Amino acid sequence: MGNVGVPGVENTAGLARWIGDNGLPGAGQDLTVELIAGGRSNLTYRLEFRDPGDTGPDAPVTRLVLRRPPLGHVLPTAHDMSREYRVLSALHGTAVPVPRPLALCPDTEVVGAPFYLMEWVDGVVFRTSQDARVLSPAQGERICENFAAMLATIHGLDVRAVGLEGFGRPAGYMARQLARWQRQWELSVTRDMPGYDELVKRLTAGLPGEDGPGSSPADGAAGTLVHGDFRIDNMLIRPAPEPRIAAVVDWEMSTLGDPLADLGLSLVYWTQAGEEDLLPHAMGAAVTTSPGFLTRDQVAARYADITGRDLSRLDYYMAFGCFKLAVVLEGINARFLQHKTVGEGFEWEGQAVAMLIGRAHQFLDAGT
Repeated sequence: MGNVGVPGVENTAGLARWIGDNGLPGAGQDLTVELIAGGRSNLTYRLEFRDPGDTGPDAPVTRLVLRRPPLGHVLPTAHDMSREYRVLSALHGTAVPVPRPLALCPDTEVVGAPFYLMEWVDGVVFRTSQDARVLSPAQGERICENFAAMLATIHGLDVRAVGLEGFGRPAGYMARQLARWQRQWELSVTRDMPGYDELVKRLTAGLPGEDGPGSSPADGAAGTLVHGDFRIDNMLIRPAPEPRIAAVVDWEMSTLGDPLADLGLSLVYWTQAGEEDLLPHAMGAAVTTSPGFLTRDQVAARYADITGRDLSRLDYYMAFGCFKLAVVLEGINARFLQHKTVGEGFEWEGQAVAMLIGRAHQFLDAGT
């Protein structure tokens, strides 16, 4: 059955025409659209194209992926399709595997918002311990090693060589991030939140210097590429015969900046035994508690071994990661309250905000 719309891509006929006009894969074939579960910000859809004259069970299928901004309550500077498309275009063919971008559409008339298309990549998204039951402990350990190595690879890219010079402003990155996420909080907040104001004061007082722990001579004045939301369920993994990362996805928060901010947020997501209720279940925090998976400290140690970076202030960066994630989840909660979210599980986001703020204070206490 073709031309079936879903929230955010209701006009499948218009989308099919645009694809045909641009000579993209699937042009002229029947199109169906399905929301891919798991996205908490930009919306991701699977497009499937079939020859209308071939309806058999073995008929060939062409698959693409469409990304567009969320519905409602879109924060300023967020969800810029052109930035995400630019970084995918720069990274395709490098040591950082990403889906091949196909086309960017700034025209909001086609599906109601700007969007881009990219190739489909086969792989598994591991979000929960249930997903990880297909893995042996040795495979789980290997995925963790690949995780640390991939983050180090992202941070080690020559941004000039891949065409990303000017993609961000590394100088003053952490101070600007702190100011930016405070503004986003003010635009999103739906209730009084104990501990938030004190957390901002503590983060401000502890801002690391430009050449402090975590900097590397190899980073240079251009800084490093940072993913901005690097976690296991933002990777497509092919687990057999030897686990490997087929693609790193969800680059909407990427920029040039402090690599330890990336690492800190990644480790906030790295739930350990006894922390299963820290993050919303829909975000898949429990996958990292599976047999064979490394601890948070072990992942950090692997990253430090590869990069040589000083992690003495990692507690600060993890506190900052909790702060940033709390702001993101409060924005998602605002969209949920406006009935503008697409998918399931969004009722958990608002509950996690207070826990993350409390957790940030714990990390800062540990750092002192």
